[in-house]
Amino acid sequence: MAVTKKGILNKLYIVFIIITLFLIAIVVRLTDIQFTDGEKYIELSQQLTLRNDTIFANKGSVFSDDGSLLATSMSRYEIRMDAFTVEEEVFEKNIRALSEKLAKKFGKSASNWEVKIRKARNTKNRYLFIAKGLGYNDYMLVKSFPIFNLGMYKGGFIAEQTTVRAHPLGRVAERTIGYDDYRGAPGIEGAYRSYLVGKNGYRLKQKIAKGQWKPINDNNEVEPVNGNDIVTTINVNIQDIAHHSLLRQLEFYEADHGCVVVMETKTGEIKAISNLGRSSNGKYYERLNYAVGESHEPGSAFKVMAFVAALESGVIDTSTVVDTGDGRYKMYGRFINDSHRGGFGKISAARAIEVSSNIGLARLIEENFGTDPQKFIDIIKGMNLHKPLGLPIKGEGIPEIPAPGEKKWSKNALPSMSYGYNLQLTPMQTLTFYNAIANNGEMVKPMFVKEIRTWDKHVESFNKTVINPAICSPETIKKVQEVLKNVVKRGTGQKMYSEDFSMAGKTGTARTEYWKSDWAENKLYISSFTGYFPAENPLYSCIVVIHKPKVQTGFYGADVAGPVFKDIAQKIYTSNHIINKVEDKTPNFKGVQNNFDTYYANSNKEFNSIPNVKGMAAMDAISLLENLGLKVQLEGKGKVIEQSLAEGEKLEKGKTIKIKLA
Repeated sequence: MAVTKKGILNKLYIVFIIITLFLIAIVVRLTDIQFTDGEKYIELSQQLTLRNDTIFANKGSVFSDDGSLLATSMSRYEIRMDAFTVEEEVFEKNIRALSEKLAKKFGKSASNWEVKIRKARNTKNRYLFIAKGLGYNDYMLVKSFPIFNLGMYKGGFIAEQTTVRAHPLGRVAERTIGYDDYRGAPGIEGAYRSYLVGKNGYRLKQKIAKGQWKPINDNNEVEPVNGNDIVTTINVNIQDIAHHSLLRQLEFYEADHGCVVVMETKTGEIKAISNLGRSSNGKYYERLNYAVGESHEPGSAFKVMAFVAALESGVIDTSTVVDTGDGRYKMYGRFINDSHRGGFGKISAARAIEVSSNIGLARLIEENFGTDPQKFIDIIKGMNLHKPLGLPIKGEGIPEIPAPGEKKWSKNALPSMSYGYNLQLTPMQTLTFYNAIANNGEMVKPMFVKEIRTWDKHVESFNKTVINPAICSPETIKKVQEVLKNVVKRGTGQKMYSEDFSMAGKTGTARTEYWKSDWAENKLYISSFTGYFPAENPLYSCIVVIHKPKVQTGFYGADVAGPVFKDIAQKIYTSNHIINKVEDKTPNFKGVQNNFDTYYANSNKEFNSIPNVKGMAAMDAISLLENLGLKVQLEGKGKVIEQSLAEGEKLEKGKTIKIKLA
């Protein structure tokens, strides 16, 4: 028995010792956690229950040249409620009033809102959804509602701010204004992202039930800093004109796509750029930036460049005669055709441009550069036509000007290039050359942004960039300018001619996808017009390119693209008050002159009595009589036929005289 008792006691001692050691280990571990690893575990706990939510900075706004908004960031608010945190007395006293306000603002009945909030309070919901997508004014209104006006801690009001990008012009010029989101970063917004993007802030949030996160404070821990604003060169009025003129023509010709660019001649500022492509349902939208990114064979638009090269080298003059024959000419086993049936016969080089003769240009270039084609290519390259413009907007197409020895070169390469084939340019590159012609030879880089600002403070300016101070001699420029005026007056652009305002430029009609086997049955063309206005002292240059118009309706550049150019020029004339100079002479109207002489004679007299104002114009009579101190009452319109105070009566200042007009 004693042995058994002793054995039990020994076992208890062992258990006691084990438990004691275990407790000591726990105390040691707790002490270690508290003093050695305490900060580590506190931090881990906070990481699990607290987090910093990024508060994204508002991107800077994008403005037109006159300060109109093209793109801006707008705040949007999501409203939630901590229904449990509100004191009982405050809750019961104001819940009905809050419900009525919410019902009036967001719909549903006040009873519905009250039931919803009471249920959230009973279930201790600290993150009840109220509304989202609210603008600032609506946010401030909701914040003023009963209970909510007590703030976050006493009123349970929770507001979370986000920003969205708004474009007041909608989809007009969307690809040029650009965006910077999941779709990519094209246009101005993408190119100047470093200026537009601000510095993000953050807000501390705590994890609550159901995996939701609630802001801890009303204010942000770090406030975001908004980005800078950009002032572009785009003119809203000209942009609207260009967009709708292009859209109408694309719809009429059921074309695949097209673009328009309007550039300020002296500075290179892009005043309008529209790029419209056809969707599967036949509607047009800003699909791609064709003006900047789409390289294609320019067709007849390149004839002017070939013409300049020939003039500049001295191998031809505008009066050089070329035989275009009957409109069909064989060169190196391939026929070259002119659009005019029967041909143009023997014509001058200038006339070859005016009527856009393929044969004329091919013969002029081949006969003068055929033995040394590299000379022609070097002149073309000297005009910077082989290099990209270096635009800030992403995706600029690469020009392609083949040279002897390259893969695309053949015997037919040179004559083909003379009338715009076997090479590639973008519309913006073509326009930049024509703008140089309008600008007396100075080639300037297309410019999209004028200034960077932050609020009302200037940050940085962007000035004109000269690519080439003189693409050719002044003599060549003058000759080409005259020829381009004649294209509109008496050439392929004759339908565009207007006596009211002057234009100069070149039509372009180029085959496209002609390498396909079914081209003869399904002919496709690119129609264009490139030029400037007014023809004298040009203010703007412009290019219109329309791809794949419905051939049955029309496909020549003068018919398809020309009317868009004319419409834009005409509307800019009328809306921007571009006027032709007129002789500074005042016409001599005898009646007006007699009235003036009578008034002038009377106004220089010294009167002691009432003058005779019969026969005088009303304004002259009033002026004369009031200067004498009389009060004048009028009856009728026109000239004075009666006066109440007779001529010769004593003049008394302040007296009233009635005059009757007819």
